[in-house]
Amino acid sequence: MGFLARERTVAPPGWNRWLVPPAALAIHLSIGQAYAWSVFKTPLEKSLGITGTQSALPFQLGIVMLGLSAAVLGTTVERRGPRWAMFTSLVCFCSGLLISAVGVWAGMYWVVVLGYGLVGGIGLGIGYISPVSTLIKWFPDRPGMATGIAIMGFGGGALIASPWSTSMLTAFGNTSTSGIGKAFLIHGIVYAIFMSVGVLLIRLPSEEFTKEKAELLKDRPKGSVGFNVSANNAIRTPQFWLLWVVLCFNVTAGIGILEKAAPMLVDFFKESSTPVAATAATGFVALLSAANMAGRFIWSSTSDIVGRKNIYRLYLGVGALLYLVLLVFGPTSTPLFVVAAMVILSFYGAGFATVPAYLRDLFGTYQVGAIHGRLLTAWSVAGVLGPLIVNAIADAGKKAGHVGPDLYATSFYIMISLLVVGFVANELIRPVDPKFHEPKAADETDEPSQKTDDEATVAKWNEAEAADAAKASDEEDAVDAEGVVRK
Repeated sequence: MGFLARERTVAPPGWNRWLVPPAALAIHLSIGQAYAWSVFKTPLEKSLGITGTQSALPFQLGIVMLGLSAAVLGTTVERRGPRWAMFTSLVCFCSGLLISAVGVWAGMYWVVVLGYGLVGGIGLGIGYISPVSTLIKWFPDRPGMATGIAIMGFGGGALIASPWSTSMLTAFGNTSTSGIGKAFLIHGIVYAIFMSVGVLLIRLPSEEFTKEKAELLKDRPKGSVGFNVSANNAIRTPQFWLLWVVLCFNVTAGIGILEKAAPMLVDFFKESSTPVAATAATGFVALLSAANMAGRFIWSSTSDIVGRKNIYRLYLGVGALLYLVLLVFGPTSTPLFVVAAMVILSFYGAGFATVPAYLRDLFGTYQVGAIHGRLLTAWSVAGVLGPLIVNAIADAGKKAGHVGPDLYATSFYIMISLLVVGFVANELIRPVDPKFHEPKAADETDEPSQKTDDEATVAKWNEAEAADAAKASDEEDAVDAEGVVRK
């Protein structure tokens, strides 16, 4: 469709780049509703007669599909452009909510799983990567801040959705299929309207922005990346897989606390002189959510000053030390436990927000959205690994008669080990070998290009599509002796 075409998304002269962050937030605040899924768990269990494990399946499938769809469709998102991607995200995510409403009304649990988990999860993946890659192009001087703005929205989506969903369920009836179905229906309609704002506002940098970009970067010589690496070549580099390990283990360490936060706090101090009530543990979860959201903006913005490698040294190194503090001193002081856990969760959120800028530093902006999508498979793995480690060890400890901090000691030692491995992986990251760089066009010189990064990207996509159309449909990319794909 013409309106959704990449070429139709290029900004007119004079377009204010600060209109792009609200477009990104319109998408991320909406799809961030996924983090508030727990609000629907108990109502669904009571109304559909399902178990706690079954009620978690739509969310778990959604996160898995987020990583898979981002990886599989990342290249398509880059080729079609952000407006097409955000519109597709709107259709999939909101359709998932509407399908879930039908499933609840019909009393069919599997329809909710397919709607929210499968269809909605595809919307999560596409909607997650596209605004981020677009913001990086508009803010070459502050890529960490730009990505932090968007991904902060994903973390903050639950802060809006949780009380809103709770109030609707209370008003409509949280034990009836009719009331839950109405809540899903209203979610789907309202989020569709809100996400439409992002679809309409999103723009790609114009030719005029080239001069502005040079001005923005004049005092930041390290802010410009003079090369590009394609998504196909990126996954052939050690840098990609080292960063995959960094993200996976940083997320594993954070989600291990987040997923079991309330019972963990109660268990830690159950046998102490100052036990923690369940209501206070609920407040602890809210504090962790706030730390998760704040870290996405604060630490990622700081990375623009100190550098991406240095900020990950903080996330991984200090994170490992804080886990050790929880082990040794956590049971002696509730405030110390809460503060240490909040800082760990701020690193968890910041890891998501900083990694797109890290990818941009390593691989350029050419297909950074597609590369980011493939890297998010680390999130899918960590989303299973973190809760599995903590829950399995705690359950085994309870069967063995352990109580208090002993339930979590082994899992904390594992988290420390993973963070240390991630720290080493981060230290091993070096600039990408030039053999993986995209070759310059014949008419390109070392002088500053008169095309924007995105216009050059559009030209490359058009050239590639024209070449593909001239070849047989089953012809594959040629691969040189070193395994580097050359178009």
